Amino acid sequence: MKQPNKLFAQLMKFGIVGVVATVIDFAVLTILTEFFGVHYLTSAAIGFIVSTLFNYFASMRYVFNSRFGEDEKHKELMIFVVLSVVGLGLNQLFMWLFVEIAGIFYIFSKVFATTLVMGWNFVSRKIWIE
Repeated sequence: MKQPNKLFAQLMKFGIVGVVATVIDFAVLTILTEFFGVHYLTSAAIGFIVSTLFNYFASMRYVFNSRFGEDEKHKELMIFVVLSVVGLGLNQLFMWLFVEIAGIFYIFSKVFATTLVMGWNFVSRKIWIE
């Protein structure tokens, strides 16, 4: 079991990587929706995928200590992709609920969705990747 200081440091690194990934996610969402007229759910999915790719490479380099050896990196990537697909599904569900049902502007909805999905991302990656 990790010591509290190591877990705190890991959470901080996860937070920094997450902030950068979130900026990427919101930038893609906003640019596609506002400048190119793409539907907010399509923009949200594309932004999520782009930021997830960044997050994978940054997380595996700076945040998590993989339990997989070099010859098993494909397995690690597949697990990350599966967990991310679940996260994408949650993101899309929350975006739709907040925008269509609650009537919240899509950017504010994205803030709420991101906050909720962030918990899934950390816990699931901690359990199945590290």
